[in-house]
Amino acid sequence: MFCILVVEDDENTRKLMKTIFLLNGYKVFVAKDGIDALDKIQDHHIDLIVLDLMMPRMDGYEFTTTLRKANNNVPILMVTAKEAPADKKKGFLVGTDDYMVKPVDEEEMLLRVKALLRRSRIVNEHRLTIGGTELDYDSFTVFREGTGIELPNKEFMLLYKLLSYPNKIFTRRSLMDELWDINSESDIRTVDVHINRLRDRFKDNPDFGIVTVRGLGYKAVSKVCTE
Repeated sequence: MFCILVVEDDENTRKLMKTIFLLNGYKVFVAKDGIDALDKIQDHHIDLIVLDLMMPRMDGYEFTTTLRKANNNVPILMVTAKEAPADKKKGFLVGTDDYMVKPVDEEEMLLRVKALLRRSRIVNEHRLTIGGTELDYDSFTVFREGTGIELPNKEFMLLYKLLSYPNKIFTRRSLMDELWDINSESDIRTVDVHINRLRDRFKDNPDFGIVTVRGLGYKAVSKVCTE
């Protein structure tokens, strides 16, 4: 059973979120601010954190920064009333994994939580399998039928990201922001160059393909029959 920590200073919202997660099969801990949340993490194993932004004593930004500086990579879904692009950008820069604006749609929140937990499990296992193709995160190598291809860092991370979320569309900007250093001088078209290299390398791979979604970005599609 996955354990979720809800960090929220509003008591009613805290109780509502706890109830939602309990009804969907999760074990739930609650905290009223960042300081309280740090204590909970010391005492319990936590698989994912649902985090409010504006809180007393320690807000969501400071809490996330503190956690990441301690090399704690537990997935964080930031849920807040602040919807300005600058607020979202700051959230991602300090280390949050996803961001939702209140009032949240319950079903969407549960889907995002499930996706974050899946991603976390993949990263912890350091392996991703699509049909007969296996990606080894530790060696940046893609294996198929006993043959391995070691990829450059950025190419591997880009492929790993896309294949971790089959059929999800990623914009060039979102991929650039996540996989390239914020101070990088690379142009956003660098993503296109890396995508084209991956397509050339794996054009004959029967397990997956990378599709351009015109006007939006890219997505990976699985060719593996699941029936």
